Amino acid sequence: MQVFSVIIMRIDKFLKVSRIIKRRTVANDACDGAHISVNGRVVKASYEVKVGDIIEVSFGERTLRVRVTDVKEVTRKNDASALYEVMPE
Repeated sequence: MQVFSVIIMRIDKFLKVSRIIKRRTVANDACDGAHISVNGRVVKASYEVKVGDIIEVSFGERTLRVRVTDVKEVTRKNDASALYEVMPE
């Protein structure tokens, strides 16, 4: 029998761990300000990220669109970009 461990992570923490946004408080504020959407829906900071989710982050006039490829509690700076893939606009 195989046991799969599923890591559940809030979107504000995922944005910080993946280094899309530098600080968790900034990620939390971005969620509160409706600058973060997942799969086309604006989400709160408590949204639980899953592999395959498409996250859109609005930075003023620019929007970053990424697909979640992995969810990890901790990652090194050099490996952070492996948690997502940038999608064309």
